Amino acid sequence: MTFRLHEIATTSSTPAPARDSSQMPAIPPQPTSIAETGLTMGFLTDLVLKVIYFTGAITGQRLEETTRLPFLGVIDKLLEFLKLEEYVDIIGAEGGFSERSFQYIITSKGRLKVHEVLDRNQYAGPAPVPLDQYIAMVNRQQIGEMVIDQATIRKAFEHLVVSERMLDKIGPAANSARSLFLYGPPGNGKTTIAEGIANMLGGYVLIPYSVEVDGQIIKVFDPLNHQVVQQNDVGHAEPAGSFSSPLASVAPSHFPDARWVVCKRPRVMVGGELILEQLELIYDPISKIYEAPFQMKANGGLFLIDDFGRQKCRPQDLLNRWIVPLEKKVDFLALQTGKKLQMPFDVLIVFSTNLNPKDLVDDAFLRRIRHKIEVGNPSPAEFRAIFQLVCKARKIPYSDEGLRHLLQEHYMKVGRDLRACHPRDLCDQILDEAKYRNIPPSMSRELLDRACEAYFVKLG
Repeated sequence: MTFRLHEIATTSSTPAPARDSSQMPAIPPQPTSIAETGLTMGFLTDLVLKVIYFTGAITGQRLEETTRLPFLGVIDKLLEFLKLEEYVDIIGAEGGFSERSFQYIITSKGRLKVHEVLDRNQYAGPAPVPLDQYIAMVNRQQIGEMVIDQATIRKAFEHLVVSERMLDKIGPAANSARSLFLYGPPGNGKTTIAEGIANMLGGYVLIPYSVEVDGQIIKVFDPLNHQVVQQNDVGHAEPAGSFSSPLASVAPSHFPDARWVVCKRPRVMVGGELILEQLELIYDPISKIYEAPFQMKANGGLFLIDDFGRQKCRPQDLLNRWIVPLEKKVDFLALQTGKKLQMPFDVLIVFSTNLNPKDLVDDAFLRRIRHKIEVGNPSPAEFRAIFQLVCKARKIPYSDEGLRHLLQEHYMKVGRDLRACHPRDLCDQILDEAKYRNIPPSMSRELLDRACEAYFVKLG
């Protein structure tokens, strides 16, 4: 392996401003009646009864906030029915004299009823949206409608050292909004590239807290994978996902349906821990509630399967799971009852692996992957540029002489390949060594040698 050290040089350019692709999605109006929720009277009374039961005593205002349903026209009608059936009772008021301030508790008759209701499921959170409304929303905010131009690509990766050739591959892959296969040696930024693509997927999407189908609940919103945005960032005053109760004098239809949460486009990432069961509806036999699979949570965004080939299941089994969704852009999920659900598959799915693709997949599957990008080792010039960026971030004085020593002694002499992660890791080792010796960090020969001795495993 030969390096021509005089080639270690960098060029700089100012990227064009990125196009502002942020758009506030049109949130459906708040329902003004039980019929407009898309849910049945029986389903909603059961939900309210469970919320009251788990809370102990609750006001109409608090019920409104918990269920994300308006008091006027919906909650008040449900409470009226429950009182008429003697399932709930009023024990007083809290902080006012309006109906919203009345406190409700479960009666003895209501306790018998609620046990019957809990046998069906124990869900007692924000009211779900019907499945057909969820599907319509996913189709409205499709990821494929976005256009990512060259300026946006360069802006998204301006803080990284990425070649123009690589950027020109990433751009079309991101615009395809279908599928991408990233492969190459470890430590060269495959995951970073996937994250960069996710950051370019501007705009916002609406995610429901949960979805209802045939009386069953599928939880969709996941704070680990869905980043709620502040609505004042997109021209509104209240935080997205927070609940703002309408005043009695204001028509409820003037308010958005609070069952939807405004989020950035999803970015779901899984690794070697992924199992096939997580790609199906996950049923909890205790709560009798379903958890949406990863690809459903990723609708409208990116789904990264990192370390592909290192999962507990066979790569072929995992790949076979994606054949229909990749071709048809629909996924099929099954309820415990055996009913099949056809779900949208509006996902940019990214497979990232350090293994040889030929050992993992066959030509038939690769043909279904829209874009394949090899992320190879950095050139000496790129390695130097990365070192400069990392040194600046870590406040370590950069030295060309130190880098030349590093390359000669610890790469060329031992036949070691350059990796994009090495500058970051070696600089962290330098900081550790300098702190221990109570000296300023630097790219001195001594600190570099000690950093390499601690970081690299001896070859041969």
